[in-house]
Amino acid sequence: MSQKTRVEHDSMGELRVPDEALYGAQTQRAVDNFHISAYPMPFEFITALALIKAAVANANGELGHLTKTQSSAIVKAAEQVAKGQWREHFPVEVFQTGSGTSSNMNANEVIATLASNAAKLKIHPNDHVNAGQSSNDVIPTAIQVSANLVLHRDLLPALKHLQKTIDKRARELAKVIKTGRTHLMDAMPLSFGQELSGWSAQVSSCIERFEDTSKRLQNLPLGGTAIGTGINADPKMPRLACQYLKKQTGVKFSEAKNKFESIAAQDHIVELSGQCNVLAACLMKISNDLRWMNSGPLAGLGEIELKALQPGSSIMPGKVNPVIPEAVAMVCAQVMGNHTTITVAGQSGNFQLNVMLPLIAHNILESLRLLSSASLALADNAIAGFVVREDRIAQALDRNPILVTALNPIIGYEKAAAIAKRAYKEKRPVLDVAIEMTDLGAVQLRKLLDPKFLI
Repeated sequence: MSQKTRVEHDSMGELRVPDEALYGAQTQRAVDNFHISAYPMPFEFITALALIKAAVANANGELGHLTKTQSSAIVKAAEQVAKGQWREHFPVEVFQTGSGTSSNMNANEVIATLASNAAKLKIHPNDHVNAGQSSNDVIPTAIQVSANLVLHRDLLPALKHLQKTIDKRARELAKVIKTGRTHLMDAMPLSFGQELSGWSAQVSSCIERFEDTSKRLQNLPLGGTAIGTGINADPKMPRLACQYLKKQTGVKFSEAKNKFESIAAQDHIVELSGQCNVLAACLMKISNDLRWMNSGPLAGLGEIELKALQPGSSIMPGKVNPVIPEAVAMVCAQVMGNHTTITVAGQSGNFQLNVMLPLIAHNILESLRLLSSASLALADNAIAGFVVREDRIAQALDRNPILVTALNPIIGYEKAAAIAKRAYKEKRPVLDVAIEMTDLGAVQLRKLLDPKFLI
């Protein structure tokens, strides 16, 4: 913004605003008051906020609370903002008034200016753009709308792609048998396909959880205005506004049955964040499995080779690291931290209003974005392209003393344990030791100890 200014005023008096700014005095007060972080409100949140302004203006026009000219001008201006235009005119940061009033007024002022210029008449930010609304119902609505948009447009498609990628590799590796591990120690064998099927089931469960949570997120508090009673709002407005939002987004938004809950509490977002936390645990587990399987290549497990993406050391030539699983693990740590923040913020509803709404918006949208990108990276740059080192796997499997577990029903636990200990001590295959220590024939033992029959 240039150094040239103009004088604007609000209920508190006059204030100088950058000459080219589309916002007015109330936004400027927020800009002047809050210099706490470098975090602007998320662009998805601004998009949702603009869509809500368009939805309510459209409804108010149909109901006769705005003229057709006023309604049309506001809707067109708000839709421009929703499409990403004029984003530089939304400077209010996350750490602001807890209700998000500064961001609500930022949107009201920008849209009022754009609408006034287009319609050649005075559109007031409070009386017209904010008609039938309060920051207290609009901001929670914007959080839910933006979260739904990111969930349906980004995260759920990314998770479905991840599951599809895992399933494809599971089919490809269905006949490759490896040593299983519990406590990081050798255990009974399983196939790669079985191991990956566990990952797939985890991701599938996460998808189901998100889809279930989304149903509650679609019930919007819009129309509750200041505290949930709906003062100054037409009772017919929320239903019409939800119809507009559904048409614009494809998400089945509806009016919340109890707006006191939706304004005073943020339980639906805390639930959504909890599902993000579950997904973070899931992706962390998959990432760490990949890191362990890739470890080595000589002194570790060395079961797979992840795609080499970049040099792994500034001092050790030839070193290659599992960078994608590491990056995903860091995303998961961030999301887990975000969930703690959202949990604390979610319980900060004092009587009829939560007062940490901008922070909740920032953290939940960051979690959804990060998980979307991380899921795609894990699928395309780690799981899709890893190579199985079948010779290394076979070598470890042949010498796995735990295979003797299959003999328990025939020779008993203690006898089987003795065979396992001797095989491990002498570094010999279990089959050879079992032939020496039992009366079972070699043919029978080969069949009993064949990993193909043990999975």
